[in-house]
Amino acid sequence: MRTRLLPLLIVLMAAVLLALGFPLALSVAAAEQQRVVVDRIDDTARFAALAQFVTDGPSGSSRTGVDERTETLRRELASYYGVYGIRAGVFYRNGSAMANAPDDWILPDQGVMRDAFQEALLSRRSHDPKQVWPWQRTRLVVASPVIRDGDVVAVVVTDSPTGAMRSRILHGWLVIGAGEIAAMLLAVGAALRLTGWVLLPVRVLDATTHDIATGRLKSRVAVAGGPPELRRLARSFNEMADNVEDVLEQQRAFVADASHQLRNPLAALLLRIELLALELPEDNEEIASVRTEGKRLAQVLDDLLDLALAEHAEADIRLTDIGQLAAERVAAWAPAAEVKDVRLVGDCPPATGWADPITLSSALDAVIDNAVKFSPEGGTVEVTVSSNGETSTVVVTDTGPGLTDEELARVGDRFWRSGRHQNIKGSGLGLSITRALLTASGGSIAYAHHESQGLRVTVTVPRNGPAHRG
Repeated sequence: MRTRLLPLLIVLMAAVLLALGFPLALSVAAAEQQRVVVDRIDDTARFAALAQFVTDGPSGSSRTGVDERTETLRRELASYYGVYGIRAGVFYRNGSAMANAPDDWILPDQGVMRDAFQEALLSRRSHDPKQVWPWQRTRLVVASPVIRDGDVVAVVVTDSPTGAMRSRILHGWLVIGAGEIAAMLLAVGAALRLTGWVLLPVRVLDATTHDIATGRLKSRVAVAGGPPELRRLARSFNEMADNVEDVLEQQRAFVADASHQLRNPLAALLLRIELLALELPEDNEEIASVRTEGKRLAQVLDDLLDLALAEHAEADIRLTDIGQLAAERVAAWAPAAEVKDVRLVGDCPPATGWADPITLSSALDAVIDNAVKFSPEGGTVEVTVSSNGETSTVVVTDTGPGLTDEELARVGDRFWRSGRHQNIKGSGLGLSITRALLTASGGSIAYAHHESQGLRVTVTVPRNGPAHRG
């Protein structure tokens, strides 16, 4: 969930930062250019004031006085060009130069400079130049009219290079970009902490749900941290888990009590049947049938009691040599397999895992018992132990009739038996007990088709201790 929520938050924050950063970058560029344009306007106004005296001249002044003012204007323009590298000139209405710097700079017949000149002739300052971006090698042109007696007699034109201005704009953009990146990093860090804070109760709830689903009914959610809604959800979940545990405990207690209470009357009934059988012929079929059904009922009650105890008992989980334990169970079942003419073989190398040895032994007994029971004469039952980085497994395969896909989905259910195997002794609770025992100790059991013929049962136990699995 965090992998889906975090990118969404990052995209939203990036969109907000970009929405703020782009206008700011445009504002920085516009402000920098406006500052340059205002400077050029001030410069052209100063040159226009000098040019106005040149073109006007004091009444009765000699040509020498006029030439001195023209020379002063030219020196000012030359000094301006030499210091700033900005071309500047004063041009009469016909486009001829009154004074200019550099001396070979002339007013072009067309282009931006000619447009600014024509605009100034109308007694207006030229329009603000288009925005210059850092990647454009454009020059800034500003023109101001020289007015005498209300008439425009000349125009001051400046042609500025924009390298320094573009560098300042780019520097401003880099500062903004660095700020955006820093803000984004801070936002990502805040998003990580926020999502961690929000999703921590969800992760705890998920882990606790998994624990309960795998049989650890005592697991509960620690109500701490996270939004109030999730804390209320955690408390509600704990209440629900308490109620479910109480119901299951009542169910187990009922099954255990009923099984225990029924065993005594059943034992007395079987004893009376045996006494009655002494008064009847030995080959009486009715007595034999009643005796068989009574013993079967006693076995069902024993299995029910075992199942209730298996679901209730706490597992004594410890580091166990799975290979050695499986080898012992193979040796224990070898005589029973030999009686039925079934070949029982084991490949049990050393392999460790965390399990309750008694629980695992009981589970392997039930699985091997079923494999031997359903294998035909001359069949083979193989027990193979293996391990990988996280689990150790015991695989039991047989060459019996196997199960259909529909039957595989139901195997292990309480009291369920295949319709094809109803004539074989059993209560239908053995594999249910096995699953309950394994689940309580952190293991699992799975069923599949054997490649050649029969059933493949895989018993899995973890190789990591309970602390690592939590």
